[in-house]
Amino acid sequence: MKGYMKKLVLMFAVLFLSAVIVGCSSEGGSGEASESSGNGEQGSSSEAAASNYPTGPITVVVPAGAGGDTDINARTFAKYLEQELGQPVVISNVTGAGGTVGAREVLDSAADGQTVLFFHNSLLLNKILGLVDFSYDDFKLAGIPILDEGNTFMVNSDSPFEDLQDLVDYARENPNEVSIATEVGGFTHLQLLALEQDQGIELNIVDVGGAADKIAALLGGHIDIVPTSLGLVQEYVESGDMRTLGIMAAERSDLMPDVPTFVEQGVDSSFEKFFFFGFPSDTPEEVVEIFTNAVETVASNDEYRAEAEKYLVAPTYMSPEEAASYMQETEAYYEELYAEE
Repeated sequence: MKGYMKKLVLMFAVLFLSAVIVGCSSEGGSGEASESSGNGEQGSSSEAAASNYPTGPITVVVPAGAGGDTDINARTFAKYLEQELGQPVVISNVTGAGGTVGAREVLDSAADGQTVLFFHNSLLLNKILGLVDFSYDDFKLAGIPILDEGNTFMVNSDSPFEDLQDLVDYARENPNEVSIATEVGGFTHLQLLALEQDQGIELNIVDVGGAADKIAALLGGHIDIVPTSLGLVQEYVESGDMRTLGIMAAERSDLMPDVPTFVEQGVDSSFEKFFFFGFPSDTPEEVVEIFTNAVETVASNDEYRAEAEKYLVAPTYMSPEEAASYMQETEAYYEELYAEE
């Protein structure tokens, strides 16, 4: 009986191993066929996704609070973008850590074209400062549609500084006394560092929060200077509550011809603020191309351009390739500035 049981167990073991071997062979064969078929299906599904894109509302993640220039530019652009794409374009304000939280949210989102980042220069600075391990080249760019040459220093109506030279002269004689608001690690922070280096001065740099917090601090007399976009605060200029000390542009802007540049006032400081769209890196090329074409169309839309210019920004389209080259050059300039700090 024992011998019989041993033979029976051995027979079952042989049958089991045979079944496993046959099964593995079948799986391997079907796997190869599936892989080959899968590649075809992947290509087909990608083309199908492009032909149906967008399939629903598109979420534009803005890594800044409501009411700031990034938010206003995104919302203005979105109104015209949804006309081109035929779907609602929803703005999602995701604040935190100088924009890194919102940017990371887009990188981690589904690569289906339904979530896109709208951000600016600060993304480059976040990487340079070591706040994140990613930058513009980790996204699939959909171009740059907007440039803002109205980066300015604002003072309130009671300020003793009539122009930029007044500020520089006082700061040179009184180190660390002129308080200036920023978000440490943000775009305005870089502007302050550049001014300090160029003029050999030391400012009292204070992190007071986002755009709305900076404006409130200036109007309340809690801060001396606020770097911001002139288009964002022009109502305060018109009301007489604020004054500009000039813009950080190489030449005077056609949108604000009466505003002097920093260069005119002896300060070698020029900064353009660019706004770009970026998708997760795995987003299908066909999908990004559809979105990019819509962005280019909006940027040349006369109705949109007229509305954007009310905020003193210039719709200036750059293709994904042009945007990448421009951002690479800008990043190199920023790295040079920080290396001297």
